[in-house]
Amino acid sequence: MKHKGKSNTKIKRQIRRKTNPEIVETIKSAREHKGWKELVDKLTGPSRNYSAMNLNEIDKKTSVGDTVMIIGKVLSKGEVTKKIRVCALSFSENAREKLKKSKSEAVTILQEIKINPKVEGIKVLR
Repeated sequence: MKHKGKSNTKIKRQIRRKTNPEIVETIKSAREHKGWKELVDKLTGPSRNYSAMNLNEIDKKTSVGDTVMIIGKVLSKGEVTKKIRVCALSFSENAREKLKKSKSEAVTILQEIKINPKVEGIKVLR
């Protein structure tokens, strides 16, 4: 079953309300690729619906080599014990350092859209 989502008109209207230029750029970039439609719907909604996730939660829900996406912020509580790739809107400074220490990769969703336009191999964590 395909993801129906919001209409283009509604998305354009909601983008105008966004004040964070990085989120606006992420939404515009995601709209260019069909596979990212679900992300566009989430990002154009209220920011209170974005999630924040600690490293220990991410570690529990992943396997070695996974690429995971958090639609929100990654926080530094806990440790990551395996090499993974984490895509998120933002990272706390300590979370970025801990990911680097565990040889994991931390990239923004915008960077991931440019690298992986077909949304291959990404697991969305909620």
